[in-house]
Amino acid sequence: MNIKLRVWRQSSPQDEGKIVEYEVRGVSEDSSFLEMLDILNEELFARGEEPIAFDSDCREGICGMCGLVINGVPHGNHEPGTDNNATTCQLHMRSFKDGDTITIEPWRSRAFPIIKDLVVNRAALDRIIQAGGYISVNTGGAPDAHATPVPKDHADRAFDAATCIGCGACVAACPNGSAMLFTSAKVTHLGLLPQGQPENIKRVSAMMVQMDAEGFGGCTNFGECTAVCPKGIPLDVISTLNRQLGKAVLKGA
Repeated sequence: MNIKLRVWRQSSPQDEGKIVEYEVRGVSEDSSFLEMLDILNEELFARGEEPIAFDSDCREGICGMCGLVINGVPHGNHEPGTDNNATTCQLHMRSFKDGDTITIEPWRSRAFPIIKDLVVNRAALDRIIQAGGYISVNTGGAPDAHATPVPKDHADRAFDAATCIGCGACVAACPNGSAMLFTSAKVTHLGLLPQGQPENIKRVSAMMVQMDAEGFGGCTNFGECTAVCPKGIPLDVISTLNRQLGKAVLKGA
């Protein structure tokens, strides 16, 4: 395959940045998208040019560090017949055609400042977690199995919400740059379990205040967040957060 790439290049946070065009020839359709970028970087290095900076870690669809906006879609459109809820590292070149032009950009959000090229600083999500996404009450030692009954529907829903990997695709897809899906997933995960319930109201208030302080936009229920989430976090977790937030307001938390 021969592919034309339009890549966002920005040498530093202070640099203006621009789209630069490249051609990559002889790419196998079985290559992953990141392997294709590796091939391009080897060519750039051989020519004495600066390689393209992009985040990558597990390359197994687990960590979410590889997030890129590909042709306007966070993590890209995966080939028909496969799971479209997947990370960039799980995207393969067979999802494209020979001669295609592909535009690659970083996550676009005021809360995710660009470090270099396609690498952004997602520490804002970490600070939301630090504000309340944890359990600090003393729960004692590990209890015997089934000592604390948890309704199956609560356990299943908590597990589904806990699969969030914090990649930030929801923020990149949202027209408002909102982090509500991410924050709601963390609140839902912890709030449905007995260990997390004592701090639930305090947790919701603290995480929402931090989310606003980081510069994320407000949620207006476009639904683009869940459409691109690589773990398929459902949109209704936002309803769970809003109910808990209403309780926090009534209690003056």
